[in-house]
Amino acid sequence: MDTATRTPAAFIGSSDRSLTPEETTAFITEQLAGQPLDGRDVLVIVPDSTRSCPLQLLMDTVYGALVGRVRRLRVLIALGTHPKMSQQQLEAMFEVGPDGLARRYPEASIDNHAWWEPSELISIGTIPAARVEDLSEGRLSLDVEVTVNRAVVEADDVLILGPVFPHEVVGFSGGTKYLFPGVSGQQMIDASHWLGALISSAAIIGTPGITPVRAMINEAASMIPGNLLACCVVVRSGSHDLYGVAVGDVHSAWEKASALSANTHIRYLERPVKRVISIIPDRYDEIWVAAKGMYKVEPIVADGGEVIIFAPHLSVVSHTHGAAIAEIGYHCRDYFAKQWDQFKDHPWGVLAHSTHLRGAGTWSPQDGERDRVTVTLATAISEQETRSLALDYRSPGSIDITAAREDPDTLVVDNAGEILFRLGEPPTFG
Repeated sequence: MDTATRTPAAFIGSSDRSLTPEETTAFITEQLAGQPLDGRDVLVIVPDSTRSCPLQLLMDTVYGALVGRVRRLRVLIALGTHPKMSQQQLEAMFEVGPDGLARRYPEASIDNHAWWEPSELISIGTIPAARVEDLSEGRLSLDVEVTVNRAVVEADDVLILGPVFPHEVVGFSGGTKYLFPGVSGQQMIDASHWLGALISSAAIIGTPGITPVRAMINEAASMIPGNLLACCVVVRSGSHDLYGVAVGDVHSAWEKASALSANTHIRYLERPVKRVISIIPDRYDEIWVAAKGMYKVEPIVADGGEVIIFAPHLSVVSHTHGAAIAEIGYHCRDYFAKQWDQFKDHPWGVLAHSTHLRGAGTWSPQDGERDRVTVTLATAISEQETRSLALDYRSPGSIDITAAREDPDTLVVDNAGEILFRLGEPPTFG
């Protein structure tokens, strides 16, 4: 993208209070009015239902600000490799009734990112191995082909619309991550996620600024021919309340939102706990995403402690990757990295997910695998399947949540998956 076309992000909000819907609408409308979008083909990229987000409010505002100005308005759901959302699921996510999307947004098309359809993807270049080695700080060296949903390339302007949270692969989500992996092809997903796994979730999650994974994603985004804008929001987890909104150039909008996220989405404890029970909300319907209940609490669990993923509603490991996960199970990073010839041909994104849920540990030919904490599933997945994945099992009915809240050695985390827990004193972010 031509840097001359970048508009520095404007920002509203703080960690002290939530914005009113009227404040949010007025601010976004004003900022988009100042963007040169008249007569343009605009693509809006939004999250799927696995994120807390007042999507109807945001989409209503963007739609009202753009319809009548732009030549064409398209909306693309950033699935990554998550399952296709049905019409009913889309209507629920946008909080409209049956056939409500067409009535509410008649001038916009709303589509899933069809990552499973090769014809929907287009190559926009390659990040050469030497550059990958530089961006990854020596951790990876391979040519990475950059493919993306063709709607991104066809648009004059891409507006990324969605929340920013601490993230286990990239540091903080949002911004260009909605492109890669949000609407990208498989190689970028695999390379970026395995790079995050090599760094480790515990080391990268909630890290401010440009992490090696963010640098690789930004490199890929620089190949997109259109103008990249963002409306990045900071959401009160589990609600539709917004702490802040940043609108403008995708990079500066993300920077402002991630700084606020660092001040609102991280909780600090003075000392580690022996056990965490992560109560998984209904927005996570598979271990693939419910594993955030492990990522976000791993830093506060004592050596030899336990994380219990409490999700009685959950009966699926992964709608998309279940067979691949069943083949390898859940293991620490060194289990794969030190036996790379055995695992290098497995999908790297699946390997990364495995290490993120399993957490820190070691592996050697002499001692085998030694994991820092025990990960226990208390779900509707059977004991046999759970143990076959190298995880511990508890029946959800055997866990007394009320008693656990009174146990000084146990932390019960409600609505787990978006708030990051760390040890120590909170730093001051800019």
